[in-house]
Amino acid sequence: MTGTLMGAHQLRVIGITNQKGGVGKTTTAINLGTALAAIGERVLVIDLDPQGNASTGLGVEADARKFTSCSVLAGEADIRTASVQTAVPGLSVVPANSDLVGLEAELMGDSNRPYKLRDALAKVAGEAAAGQSSYDYVLIDCPPSLNLLTVNALVAANAVLVPVQCEFFALEGISQLKDSIDQIRSTLNPNLEIQGVVLTMHDARTTLSREVADNVRSFFGPKVYESVIPRNTRVAEAPSHGKPILLYDYDCPGAQAYIRLATEIIEREKQNKAA
Repeated sequence: MTGTLMGAHQLRVIGITNQKGGVGKTTTAINLGTALAAIGERVLVIDLDPQGNASTGLGVEADARKFTSCSVLAGEADIRTASVQTAVPGLSVVPANSDLVGLEAELMGDSNRPYKLRDALAKVAGEAAAGQSSYDYVLIDCPPSLNLLTVNALVAANAVLVPVQCEFFALEGISQLKDSIDQIRSTLNPNLEIQGVVLTMHDARTTLSREVADNVRSFFGPKVYESVIPRNTRVAEAPSHGKPILLYDYDCPGAQAYIRLATEIIEREKQNKAA
């Protein structure tokens, strides 16, 4: 069985991915999830990175991660059991830890291994179709590689959100990422789409940032959001306090940028549904 999790109620499963590390995937997952919750959406973040940074950034201590995304993929817990309510109303997280590192070897002989997350989310999708879901959005924070974890995210997702850092090597691997998404679409998930591309760590004072932004817009066209996430010290500080930027410093430029991005994503979703 292939395909995405779509029901009468439009539960949206969005994989946040880029095969290049350090581009702001986790920061985007944390703060976009918070911003969506702040404007009334019900959001679940699934941490699929063995480093567990999204979990830490949302205030879930290591000893509080009784069940994790590894538990879910291994069939030891369902999504509801593994989810943890954060300090943000309307925002929950399925946390992660280093147990994910050994999962690929554990599932090596399982022919259903690319579909583990999709199947785990099937109950949530069914509840959404019946109007009983606890969530409007599921955001999946992917590791910086195209491994089994990322494949599971892309198979389960309706769409991909790609953070791109406004620095010299930003375009390196972008075409490879697009090829990977096309490959998943042609083999495992025919409905997968690029929902959008968000420019991160942008410094409007530098020619380089402006040139990279222009190049990304030339490559992806209207898929690139108008909202740009600036390079902002307060955004970088927030995870060390276990808080999304909207709780750490609501008025800083980074927090306001994520609110604008969340609003833009909602508008784009409305346009997609109307099309």
